[in-house]
Amino acid sequence: MHRVIAHVLNDNPFVAEVDKPPDPQHQSVLLRNPQRLDGERLTTTAQRVITVLYPWHRITDIELLDVGSDKRPSQLVTVVRDEH
Repeated sequence: MHRVIAHVLNDNPFVAEVDKPPDPQHQSVLLRNPQRLDGERLTTTAQRVITVLYPWHRITDIELLDVGSDKRPSQLVTVVRDEH
């Protein structure tokens, strides 16, 4: 499981989990346990939502957090989708 920061068009970035790094060739990205950067629930989802499916055209970029042995991000890897 990987922790990511998702940047969505016209919305604030949020933290979520993915099973594997997202594939830019797919049409959408499955994000689990989405929450604001401060750990609060997203205001754009219903109360008990634990998984969201975002189409790639709504996502500007996704940052993969490399979690070290102490469960703290040790490195940041950014995935940017190039539509050209």
